[in-house]
Amino acid sequence: MSDTVADPSFHPPEEAVAFYDEALRLLKESGIPFLLSGTYAVTAYTGIRRPTKDLDVFCKPGDYPRILAFFQQRGYRTDVEDERWIAKVWKGEHFFDVIFAMSNGTIAVNDSWFGKDTIDVYGHTVGITPPTALILSKVFIQDRYRYDGADVNHVILKQSEAIDWKSLLDQMDLYWEVLMSHLLNFRFAYPTERDRVPSWLMTELTERLHAQVNLPAPRVKVCRGRLFSPRDYIADITEWGFGDIVGKGLEERHESTH
Repeated sequence: MSDTVADPSFHPPEEAVAFYDEALRLLKESGIPFLLSGTYAVTAYTGIRRPTKDLDVFCKPGDYPRILAFFQQRGYRTDVEDERWIAKVWKGEHFFDVIFAMSNGTIAVNDSWFGKDTIDVYGHTVGITPPTALILSKVFIQDRYRYDGADVNHVILKQSEAIDWKSLLDQMDLYWEVLMSHLLNFRFAYPTERDRVPSWLMTELTERLHAQVNLPAPRVKVCRGRLFSPRDYIADITEWGFGDIVGKGLEERHESTH
């Protein structure tokens, strides 16, 4: 179990608090496993307090239809924004996200994301994504408008002993270069704290890089930058001849549908 901040303070819009309270009560009543993540988990693990305007509910892919159906039966409006990773539950102008995978489709929420860590929020005790899963949820968020590398660094700094480094590597195995880049950023940001990342992991990643350096370039020309930001790497697909491995549009919709 990780060390969490005793009194994480959150400041959503006042008019949304009653909705969040009701949503969490119903989620617990449903009996469907869920977690809070995003700002709630970052604050709990690092102590960094910042305003939040939404509620990120994480669940396994097989459970998101059950959550939507549960709320729909109680008069809420539901919206499957993108069946690859996100849905929404609405009441009036307020909503919460139901997230079951990363937006680029690389990683889905699974049993390993459910641990013992909890927080008290809006009068409810609820589970939060453990440090390992929180890092996984943020490593690919590298957009011109949002970059979550600082969150990754702060979670490593404050929760290194609680991180399951073997599981982190296993789940990032296909994307080990992304993991390595974050760990190098951490080493740069905190020179005195480099030993918070296990030496065996840095050795493993360095050996992979060394083995890769002299290999021939891949034959299939793709742009994996789209896994970081579909918007920022659109010219690569439309003008420069790189294959798209994401299949997303330029913008994501976040408004209500009627």
